[in-house]
Amino acid sequence: MSTDPAAGPGAAVTVNGAARALVGAQPPLTALDWLRGLGLTGAKEGCAEGECGACAVLVARPGTDAATEWTAINACLVPAAALAGQEVVTAEGLGTPDTLHPVQHEMAVRGGSQCGYCTPGFVCSMAAEFYRPGRTSFDHHALSGNLCRCTGYRPIVDAAEALGPPVADDPLAVRTTTAPPSVPPHSVPGWVRPATLAEALALLAEPGAVAIAGSTDLGVEANLRGSRPALLVAIDRLEALRDLRVADGVIEIGAALTLSEVERRLEGRIPLLDAVFPQFASRLIRNGATFGGNLGTGSPIGDLPPALLALDAELVLVGPEGERAVPLAAFFTGYRQSVRQPGELIARVRVPLPLATTTAFHKIAKRRFDDISSVAVAFAIDLVDGVVRRAAIGLGGVAATPIRATAAEEALVGAAWTPEGIAPAAEVLAAAGTPLDDHRASAAYRRAMLGQALPRLLAQGALS
Repeated sequence: MSTDPAAGPGAAVTVNGAARALVGAQPPLTALDWLRGLGLTGAKEGCAEGECGACAVLVARPGTDAATEWTAINACLVPAAALAGQEVVTAEGLGTPDTLHPVQHEMAVRGGSQCGYCTPGFVCSMAAEFYRPGRTSFDHHALSGNLCRCTGYRPIVDAAEALGPPVADDPLAVRTTTAPPSVPPHSVPGWVRPATLAEALALLAEPGAVAIAGSTDLGVEANLRGSRPALLVAIDRLEALRDLRVADGVIEIGAALTLSEVERRLEGRIPLLDAVFPQFASRLIRNGATFGGNLGTGSPIGDLPPALLALDAELVLVGPEGERAVPLAAFFTGYRQSVRQPGELIARVRVPLPLATTTAFHKIAKRRFDDISSVAVAFAIDLVDGVVRRAAIGLGGVAATPIRATAAEEALVGAAWTPEGIAPAAEVLAAAGTPLDDHRASAAYRRAMLGQALPRLLAQGALS
């Protein structure tokens, strides 16, 4: 590996096998713009909000099923400073014009590229899936965050499905057998990665300081709305926020774990979340977005809150005065507002056990995947001898905050699990919340979707 002599301790990034000095990386410079400044112009800005995937690159991250996993992320959202000490591969690092990478070869021979603008991003997302430990077939969701405007997706899918396993001496495959680099504490003006949770909390007590993890929300605010917090405090690699524990009576999920990490580490233990994950944005976003970040934004249209509300989850908040537990149903106080105090962080999400026997997640959106919901409904219901004994229903997109449909829950408990039995509760559910007319849906449409949610759930059970 070559080394740039200007790369100081903790201030270098390994890019395509060579250490590069992280110079001038203070916000708002993104990882994408920094990489393009090195002459690596394969990754491009298309949307600047994580929806098109033209900016995708690979980062070496701690793996669930291997020591290292090559993880595709949206470089347009991540601050350049966040790359300090890490290992990155761009499309240029996968192969050469004379020796194409298997992904590049299949894309070329199967006609998967025309104008080429989106191709490097597709190649990086496909490469992450190519190196996924234990892969036996290609997961099409790996490409859910990549858009192509001219080729059409059939040749791209053909290229993906033609990929076999990596050869034994593939250097990037071999790289997955050893640990990724540890991410060191680092700071530049306007951005700091603290070494400990205590340091992070002290920094967040400063005026204008904002916590940042996957940057899938703050990155959009910076790119499209010119948001410039006084200080960004990176918490995504703090081990105190990255534990996942299954114990008697509870599952605890660290707030700094990404959705992809939680999905793999839970291994299907929470079926309701398994229904949410494929519909939550795209794999590129799920590789960056964290549980704490999605809840902390307080968005009324986030996908996780309705499901976690239905699961009776509570949040553990940590701040200068220590920890406190807050039921998620009491966490949101208004539009993008919560009981979280300045300087506090979401540390963990607690899901009580046992789980309900019947669960489902209905997301109504203009696109099936990689879209914002118009309405989201999550169910957790216990049935005994065909009668509802317990019901929890979480809603998104129908009020200023995510809410529990408590009136509908009360109407459902004790009802027969039949079309006639659930009809009164369905009518009550249709009146839940305070839906608005906006560019995604009308209030009348949202109410209609709420009214159909219980009959749809019942019908799905009858068909399964």
